[in-house]
Amino acid sequence: MEKGYTVITGATGGLGGAFTRLCFKENEPLVLLGRSEEKLAALKGELLAERSNAEVLTYAVDLTNAGSRDEFMQDFALKNGKIKRLINVAGVDTQKGFTLYTQEKIVFQTRVNFEAAVCLCKFALDHAAEGLEIINVSSISGSCPMPYFAIYSASKRALTDFSLALREEVKKDGVKVTAVTPGGIPTREDVKEQIKGQGLWGKLTAKSPETVARASLKGVKKNKAVVVPGFFNKAMTVFTKLLPRGIKLKFIAKRWSKISKDAF
Repeated sequence: MEKGYTVITGATGGLGGAFTRLCFKENEPLVLLGRSEEKLAALKGELLAERSNAEVLTYAVDLTNAGSRDEFMQDFALKNGKIKRLINVAGVDTQKGFTLYTQEKIVFQTRVNFEAAVCLCKFALDHAAEGLEIINVSSISGSCPMPYFAIYSASKRALTDFSLALREEVKKDGVKVTAVTPGGIPTREDVKEQIKGQGLWGKLTAKSPETVARASLKGVKKNKAVVVPGFFNKAMTVFTKLLPRGIKLKFIAKRWSKISKDAF
C-alpha cells in the first residue's frame, strides 16, 4: 500500500485518543486535528516521548469554520501529503429540547457532526493514497428519531447514510468506507454519569474507547459497511427496527426529556 498519513479528528478526546494511540503503535504517520493547541501539543509530546522519530503533525482546527478547515487543507496539500486513512471522530453530543437551542448552537452541532466530516471525506479522496480507508464515527442514536436529542440523532443518521452512499460510489476506486455506530462510550465525566444513570442497560451497551477504536479499525480492514461495537448494541439496533415508530418516539421522549446536557 502506498505510504500516506492517518488523519484523525477529535484526536485529543477519549475516542480520538484511543484511535491515535492504536495507529501510533502501528508506526503510522499521523495528522491530528483538535480544537486546542495546548492539548494537541501535550498529546504529541506524549507520543514523541515514546518514539522520538515518529511523524506526528498537529493542527488546531475549528471544524465549524470553513476558513479554519481550509487553512489545514491548504497547508497539508502544500506538503504534498497523501491520506491513507481518515477517521472522523469529532462530534457534539448536546442533549436538550429543540426549543432551548440558539441559532448558534444549531449551526455548531450540525457543522461538526455532519458538514465537517463530509468536507474532510472529499479532501481525503482528493489526496488519497492507494487503498484509502475512511471511518466515520456515527452513533447508535442515529438508528431512529430521538425527541430531546433531535439534532444529534438526525445528524448522526445523516452521517451513516452518507457513508453508505459514498461507499457505493468509491468502491470501484478501491476505497473503503465504514460507518461506526457505537452506544455509550465512557470518556468525559458527564458521559460516565449518564451511562451510570441508565442502570444495567447503560452498563451492557457501553464500550470503552479502546474497544470501539479496535472494532472500527478491524471493521474497515474487512471492508464492512457498518460496525456496531458490542452484542447488546447489535441486538438493540435490530430490536428497535421492529417496534412501531410511535412507541419508540413516546418511550424516547419520556426518557430523554429528563436529560439536559450542553458540554460545548
